[in-house]
Amino acid sequence: MNQDIFARDRAGEVISLRDPEFHKMADAIERAQKLIAELNTGYHNKNKVRELFSQLTGSKVDDTFELLPPFYTDYGQNIRVGKEVFINQGCTFMDRGGITIEDNVLIAPKVNLVTINHPISPAQRRSTVSKQIIIKKGAWIGIAATIMPGVTVGENSIVSAGAVVTKDVPDHTIVAGVPAKIIKTIEE
Repeated sequence: MNQDIFARDRAGEVISLRDPEFHKMADAIERAQKLIAELNTGYHNKNKVRELFSQLTGSKVDDTFELLPPFYTDYGQNIRVGKEVFINQGCTFMDRGGITIEDNVLIAPKVNLVTINHPISPAQRRSTVSKQIIIKKGAWIGIAATIMPGVTVGENSIVSAGAVVTKDVPDHTIVAGVPAKIIKTIEE
């Protein structure tokens, strides 16, 4: 049996704008944009922010979750967050490939988590391909860092401000630079 477009997208299949099911993806993106507009307009207390974020992701977030709007996403339904997660303002999560943020993660302002990319071939360039991002427990993502498709950031690791992470980050490690490289191991 063929999988629907959402399962194929999460599995890393190349998705064309001409795909017969692309209208479903477009509808889901439009749904997310309506919720993002509500989240980012006016003041909302922490409970209302959690309520709107839960609607966006389709999964109730823990009462310890905090988000400072504005927040941006293309899809929203593939974001999962653990307990004691803090996401600062101005972040963009392009989550079609899936974003998992485990417990006790800190995400600084203007962080980009990008699970989607385009094929290199010019003939397919308007298509997309997605790969999951995982941020393990206790990680800290610095201001304006960008995590690219398919990356796992290890437990208790730090991604320095402005870094562009293109490869997995081991546990208990600090990375920095463009592209990010290991600069230090964290001693417990």
